[in-house]
Amino acid sequence: MTTTSAPDERPSVAMRDEAYGALRASAALWAGTSVLITNQRGQILLERVTYRPTRLLPGGAVDPGESPAKGAVRELEEELGVTATVTRGLAVDWVSPAGRTTPPAMKFPGELLHVFDGGVWDDDQIAAIRPRPGEIDGIEFVEPADLPTLMAQDDARRALSARRARINGAGPVFLEDGLPIAPTVLDRVGVLRTARARHHLRFHNRRVPDGLTVRQSWAWAFAPDGRVLVLLEPDTGAACLPGGTPEPEDRADPETTLIREAREEAAAELTRTRYLGYLSEPGEPCARVRYAAALTSLGPTTADPATGRTYVRILATPEQAVEFFDWGPPAAEQLQAVHQARGLLGIPRAGRQPVTELSGPIAW
Repeated sequence: MTTTSAPDERPSVAMRDEAYGALRASAALWAGTSVLITNQRGQILLERVTYRPTRLLPGGAVDPGESPAKGAVRELEEELGVTATVTRGLAVDWVSPAGRTTPPAMKFPGELLHVFDGGVWDDDQIAAIRPRPGEIDGIEFVEPADLPTLMAQDDARRALSARRARINGAGPVFLEDGLPIAPTVLDRVGVLRTARARHHLRFHNRRVPDGLTVRQSWAWAFAPDGRVLVLLEPDTGAACLPGGTPEPEDRADPETTLIREAREEAAAELTRTRYLGYLSEPGEPCARVRYAAALTSLGPTTADPATGRTYVRILATPEQAVEFFDWGPPAAEQLQAVHQARGLLGIPRAGRQPVTELSGPIAW
């Protein structure tokens, strides 16, 4: 038999099956698969393996005739002793011959490596892990910002890109040597490359007690579609909600602090503010208050007079916003209060969708 339309020849040229097969085989690549799993704090599961000094996501080579998804399921069972399903892809990475350091004798031809979403594992799922003796020394959950110090650089880039893709929720991303070919705002700013703010502070849905100093006033500022305003530091990728620390001109009024800080940081105008509660810090007699509010407009981006930074402004669902921080178990109680206030504001719950950058003025 003959085959037409060879990849490097005119469509009118016919090739025998043997020649066509040899041509395609000469361009063969490795195929790999891996799984990104997080705990309920958003930390990423890494394996300590016996055969290399750096950590890895669970995964490995795809067997002949095996799909990448089935390979991911098999690797989870072989390496961690767990039975799981994977139905959602996060990334497909073209790992070039120059993108990975390998011994010359290996003749690495390049690889297509798939990253699947293993989901968020609870304590019972984590306790059921049984690392494969002789291959997996153990597992650990690590902060995304720590990946570059624990993994090979290409592996760290890929894992971070996949983690951002999961947050963004736009579907699988295509990578080249770990970097997206079409970066989102989360990639461009470098979200998660620096340590997330860690505040495992108790949330109290009541008024601040007398005598407790208010140190901070932040808002969950809702756009009409149910998403909230999040500010990203352009130099670090760190996230914060609009708001800040009290100044003397605020006259000890947290709501005044909030409105002033939102205007200074993000050129954001807020209305219909609703008090949610406060966070307490053990050993420190202070409170960090939280509000919900409706966004009415955003002006042109300007530098925050307190820090000199011009924040990148995005809209994200409240659930996406929580993933930018390490707030621990109390985050669930705060999120519940946020959605109760959203309902009282008459704002719909936002469905899963990609984050949106707000670069110019906008009014609602």
